[in-house]
Amino acid sequence: MNAFLTIALLVVSNIFMTFAWYGHLKLQQMKVISDNTPLYMVILLSWGIALAEYTCQVPANRMGFAGNGGTFSLMQLKVIQEAITLIVFTLFTVLFFKGETLHWNHFAAFACLIAAVYFVFMD
Repeated sequence: MNAFLTIALLVVSNIFMTFAWYGHLKLQQMKVISDNTPLYMVILLSWGIALAEYTCQVPANRMGFAGNGGTFSLMQLKVIQEAITLIVFTLFTVLFFKGETLHWNHFAAFACLIAAVYFVFMD
């Protein structure tokens, strides 16, 4: 159960992170914010979203870390987080930025990431 909750929190965290990092670009496309919106306003908006990310990321790492009684080593936590980040980012890009497309090399990169997850869990 601890492993499932850790991964679920990492997924939610990465959703917030992706919106914090790239959501302002979509808001700009949708004319919610203008090209003339001051950069500091965009940064403050992103920080606000990133705060929600950290409220999931930090507990996920604390409860998931084997040193705190969790299931995963630090290396495993990081590789899981990176795999989740790529999946969330890919879905975000394909769903919200219609002009972006996936190519063979993206799938090759995904395969490498799956291999990384496999190797990090090997004894």
